[in-house]
Amino acid sequence: MTKKTLPIERILNNQGFGVRKFCRILVRHNEVCVNGQACDDPFAEFELENLSFTIDGKTWDYREKSYLMLNKPSNYECSHKTQHHPSIYSLLPYPLVARDVQCIGRLDEDTTGLILLSDDGQFIHNMSSPKHKVNKMYEVKCKHAIDEAQIAHILKGVQLLDEDAPIAALACERLSEHVITLTLAEGKYHQVKRMVAAISNRVEALKRTQIGDLKLPKDLAPGKWRWLSESDLSNLNYPKT
Repeated sequence: MTKKTLPIERILNNQGFGVRKFCRILVRHNEVCVNGQACDDPFAEFELENLSFTIDGKTWDYREKSYLMLNKPSNYECSHKTQHHPSIYSLLPYPLVARDVQCIGRLDEDTTGLILLSDDGQFIHNMSSPKHKVNKMYEVKCKHAIDEAQIAHILKGVQLLDEDAPIAALACERLSEHVITLTLAEGKYHQVKRMVAAISNRVEALKRTQIGDLKLPKDLAPGKWRWLSESDLSNLNYPKT
């Protein structure tokens, strides 16, 4: 099978580094290295498999599609058109924003933790579609102490306004007097906050710690991102079709 090749100007363009004219200028100004070698010909073709290139001293691997995770800080909005706080997209390098990566399921501005982003439309659909029910775990700090009766209530199901039937958590575990973990299969509007309110309590802090079997890495600081590995993608437990 013939391996796919493209001119370096097109590679840079589809990786989010600007329009093709600008990418040609980058190459001609000796600002691009490909697989460790300087390249000044914007029309030189390279195999896409295992391709890496360097711009401004930063090395990028060629990726047909982008899959990444972000540890969302508080007071950031999951939107390009923000109202009161900075956008989570401001935490990403420009080429990823230019590739139009989108967050998969929004977190409220005051909610922190694991969020996924991609420019793969099918992946986004598979991960966000309600019928696929990809589990998500949250760490919830409550204003009032949580007792076993309240946990039992959440596990049995609470009635929310505008919902036809009670909604139950898949799992709920008390970590301390005021902190629980809550695992849900749905992603309804303000669901965690509404469920906690339904047991006569209130969410003081909310952090998403896990999606499927993918846990928020302890070494990924708030505001930082990283590519999803093959192992990470496998741990998401999402349908591939």
